[in-house]
Amino acid sequence: MTVLGIETSCDETAIAVLDIKDMEHVSVRANVVSSQIALHAKFGGVVPNLAAREHANNIGHVLEAALKEAKISDIGKKVDLIAVTRGPGLGPALLVGIAFAKALAWKYDKPLVGADHMRAHVYSNWLPDSAGKLISLQASKRFPILNLIVSGGHTELVLMDGYENFKLIGETMDDAVGEAFDKVARLLGLGYPGGPAISRRAEKWKSEARLRPELRPRGNPKFKIKFPRPMEKSKNYNFSFSGLKTAVLYKIQDLKEAGIEITDDIKDQLCFEFQRSAVDVLVQKTIRAAQEHGAKTILLSGGVSANSLLRTELSKAAADSGLAYGQPLLTYTGDNAAMIGLAGYAAQKYGKADTDWQSVDMDANLFIATSN
Repeated sequence: MTVLGIETSCDETAIAVLDIKDMEHVSVRANVVSSQIALHAKFGGVVPNLAAREHANNIGHVLEAALKEAKISDIGKKVDLIAVTRGPGLGPALLVGIAFAKALAWKYDKPLVGADHMRAHVYSNWLPDSAGKLISLQASKRFPILNLIVSGGHTELVLMDGYENFKLIGETMDDAVGEAFDKVARLLGLGYPGGPAISRRAEKWKSEARLRPELRPRGNPKFKIKFPRPMEKSKNYNFSFSGLKTAVLYKIQDLKEAGIEITDDIKDQLCFEFQRSAVDVLVQKTIRAAQEHGAKTILLSGGVSANSLLRTELSKAAADSGLAYGQPLLTYTGDNAAMIGLAGYAAQKYGKADTDWQSVDMDANLFIATSN
């Protein structure tokens, strides 16, 4: 089956073409992404109406590029299914992709599936590398799976007993972890998006502190910086990152009141300690949730799954706990249409999704456990 995937939930206009025999045999023929990061950076975040306008301007060109890469000249003859993100996401942005997908489905008389963006992130673990190798240890053979989904808008622990069988067991009570990264980066004047900037600064601190003893956290009492691990010991599986962000703000204020200049070295250390705190909580709660729910596999996904410390620490913790572990290729950590195409395939094969183009509606607040 050849699937055309379309993604416009936030600030990436993306279209992909996949050949799918089954969930273990997937080939990505094209995966084109047009990013709006530079456009939104000056606003410190994504502006929904501006994002929608850019999607409308770009989506035709992105389709043309994807079809060219996949060597498809006729959608009517070569595409079997169209999948489009219907939620969650920014309403104005979602509507652009849905309208475009409906037009294609009507014009070429093709079935159309509305895909859940968060389920799609989970399914990014089934997308192969360029050699066709499934990098998540054939995770489908290791159900039940505990998924940690981390992005700018979501932090969720989702139990998966089979394809399209999802149960939400934990989520953030306030800020998503990606949102916290962005807000802390803004406090430190590091720009948008915040995740990569903080990760780079944290790695710089780690390297320099090893070489320069005076930069170590305990090398000078003035520079001792340590942040809380919010809700790490709570009995449920929920998260909270708003307080961690506030702790960074208070530490910055305390340093300034003590007459300490917020130098690049101190910014690096703040990033290191903030990132370590956030990752510690994510890893600890994920492992505990997996153990207490009898999961055999842990899968990481979402935009924040690109964070190198999180990938390393969660992989190590899973191995130490005797659990299989998988994470998507970095190519598929951010928003992309390949994961949407695969999610659409799974929804129609295992979830019995309606494929009538007229039935696909936008749901900006789509809930992962009830999306079909």
